[in-house]
Order: sequence, then C-alpha cells, then structure tokens
Amino acid sequence: MVDDISAKRNAQGRSVARLAAVQALYQIELSDVGPEEAIEDFLTHRNGREVEGDHYAEADRTHFRWLVRVVNGDVGGLDDRISGALDNGWTVDRLGALMRALLRAAAAELMARRDIPARVVVSEYVELAGAFFSRREPAFVNAALDAMARRARAAEFAAPGNMNG
Repeated sequence: MVDDISAKRNAQGRSVARLAAVQALYQIELSDVGPEEAIEDFLTHRNGREVEGDHYAEADRTHFRWLVRVVNGDVGGLDDRISGALDNGWTVDRLGALMRALLRAAAAELMARRDIPARVVVSEYVELAGAFFSRREPAFVNAALDAMARRARAAEFAAPGNMNG
C-alpha cells in the first residue's frame, strides 16, 4: 500500500516535471535565459507554489533538472530524431517553439530513459500537448512520438513471439 502511494506520487511528480521542463525549454528558446537560470527560476518561484492564483504542483526536481539539461545539451541530435519521425514536408524548424520544446523533451526521455516505458512517455506528452494545443496538435504529437518510440524501442512494441512489432 505504501509502495503504491509512493509510486503514484513519483509518477505525478514526474508528470509535473515534464510540464515544467517544456515551459522552461520554451522560455530558454524565446529569451536570453540560460538553462541553469531557467531551472533555478522554476524551482525557486513556481514549484509547489501559488502564482497569480494558479497553484503549481510539486515537480520531481531531479527529473526536471535532467530533462532541461539533456535537451539543452543535445538540441541538434534530438531534432534529428524528431525530423526522422515527422511526415514528409514537415521540418523541426517549421514547428512552433512550444511544439519543439515538447517534442525535444519527449525525444530525450525516449532515447535516454529506458527505465520509463515508451508508452508512458508517449502518453504523457500527448496529454501535455492537449493542455497546450487544440485537437490536431495532440494527434500530431502522438503520430510523431509513436514513430520515434517504435524506432528507438522496437522491442517494447513487439508482440510476444513476434519480433516484427
């Protein structure tokens, strides 16, 4: 019972960390703020606090820091992964800054966090897309992340006894 509560709290903290990381990455791209300053700003002024009537839940600080730093340190590599998952005619540069931040964070988790199931990563970021965008964008995110996840983690999508996925 305690383990179930702890696991649920960890999952919720990670979900909040994903939201915060997308916001921080967006802030970094659109301003002169560096990653460490964006991390510190969020953790000091928003994490677990009420700001202008909005209550910010407590994020998994470790996951938040990791996401912002990893994405910021490998934008080019992540963009290459994202480009490979987009339909013809779409480029990462054609996407808006918020969509780039979201897809980069998701790509970072898919590539580096094998301890988190790919389906969980995809589901979490599709849900985040729904919080930021209308109906079309979450479907776009789902398609791109599903393609990326199936390439990066084919074994997770293979049916038992069927290695073709």
